[in-house]
Amino acid sequence: MPDGAGDRFSGYAVMGLPFSGGDVLALRRFPVASAGVAYTSVWHRDAEGRWTFYADVPTSEGCTRYWGPAVDQVVTAPIRLEWTGGRTLTVSVDGGRLVTWTLALAASPATGVLNGVARRIPEAWWQRPRLLRLVGAVARPLLGTGRMRLCGTTPTGHEFLSNPLAVWTVVASRATVAGRDLGAPGRMATQAALGEFLIPQQGLFVIGRVFMRRPGGVAAGAQS
Repeated sequence: MPDGAGDRFSGYAVMGLPFSGGDVLALRRFPVASAGVAYTSVWHRDAEGRWTFYADVPTSEGCTRYWGPAVDQVVTAPIRLEWTGGRTLTVSVDGGRLVTWTLALAASPATGVLNGVARRIPEAWWQRPRLLRLVGAVARPLLGTGRMRLCGTTPTGHEFLSNPLAVWTVVASRATVAGRDLGAPGRMATQAALGEFLIPQQGLFVIGRVFMRRPGGVAAGAQS
């Protein structure tokens, strides 16, 4: 559990993966949370810009309590994650009836550079927005992500601080949502966003932490 103010989460995520047809998928898996509730969430944005959040916990305990005003539909359902070969992940929502998503991950010289830099950043610096803006600026040309925003404000007014401690790229992926094939991953003409969080144009898998703070640094759970 990371130290700090507000709600804190540790785990791994697919920060976001755009598909050539205009859909977006993202994943959050937090086995460690300051509120004591581990959870998994899958985010889907369709080509018309409508967001659906799937989560294996009630709305009040997952990502929706921070991003809810920008989300069109919230679905509570079991989510299964299965790793094969160490770098291939399959995500199934409601036994695959709602979402089936397979990803292949890889390291590269660029991710090696970023991971080496991350290991040398002092612990306290990870909660400084200026440092996070710098990390995002460095990642953009190295990984071809488009604009990166590792800190900002959610639609509920919470401040988010994302700490990517280790990163891999998504080199291949296939997905279906409610039986519809999303096609091949691909850059979008206009970079997708949820609140002030920008979906990378290159799929990124990260191990790291997230801090969520109300204005003034008060934990979300303290007022819910």
